Amino acid sequence: MRKVVRPAVFFDRDGVLNVDEGYTHRPDDLRWNEGAIAAVRAVNEAGWYAFVVTNQAGVGHGHYGEKDVDIFHRHMEVELAKQGAHIDEFVYCPFHPDAKLTAYRQDSAYRKPNPGMILDLLARWPVDASRSFLVGDRDSDLEAAAGASIGAYLYSGGDLNLLVTEALKERGMGR
Repeated sequence: MRKVVRPAVFFDRDGVLNVDEGYTHRPDDLRWNEGAIAAVRAVNEAGWYAFVVTNQAGVGHGHYGEKDVDIFHRHMEVELAKQGAHIDEFVYCPFHPDAKLTAYRQDSAYRKPNPGMILDLLARWPVDASRSFLVGDRDSDLEAAAGASIGAYLYSGGDLNLLVTEALKERGMGR
């Protein structure tokens, strides 16, 4: 089945969708930010793709493994589904230039502020990049969006759904 070309919202994870506890990786530690689930659902209902692009240096630093990241993302998917929302794909970067574990010690094109995760999704999914945008909580997120030539919005707390809903309207949600 051929996928339809449509815009996408690229969400950073820790600090945007969920509370950033510092190396958050256990399902029991998932605490959604205000309006996060509603924001994902709004993206879904608008007919846009919803992606997560997240640096996960905790893997490279040996705090947890890639399996733990996958388990956490599956838990997020289950919780979102209970509320009628979904993420089309999670992409993460386990690499860090100063990683404790040698296998993960590199300056990866996927690690934000580099745009690799976004560019990878743009290459593999039929995305209308001209209307797409990223929501992040750090300058490195915004730099990654600029590097991928998509829009960006800085989330600094409060109701994420309000920010996302306004951004969808600005970018022609219904077209």
